[in-house]
Amino acid sequence: MEMAERAKLLTEVQEKLATGELTIGKAIQKLRKEFTGLDQERFASLCKLSTRALRKLEHDQANPTLQTLNSVFKPFGMQVGIVPAPKKHRGARV
Repeated sequence: MEMAERAKLLTEVQEKLATGELTIGKAIQKLRKEFTGLDQERFASLCKLSTRALRKLEHDQANPTLQTLNSVFKPFGMQVGIVPAPKKHRGARV
């Protein structure tokens, strides 16, 4: 995959995550397959996770910490964090 294609894929995944069109697990799976081309075992090793943990993440069956998510998104130059909500949601009661 060329750099322009990778950049487009990253942007697409970020946008779909932001709008809820893509779950975190499906985003991880899509990036792993399309961006890296790695199988679960190799990608899990790269992220210092067990294959089982990665499989659970990809199937949205895990409750990962921010540290775990950041280790998975790091190879793509991404990180997970807390960002301000849009103005219309600020101060809303939860």
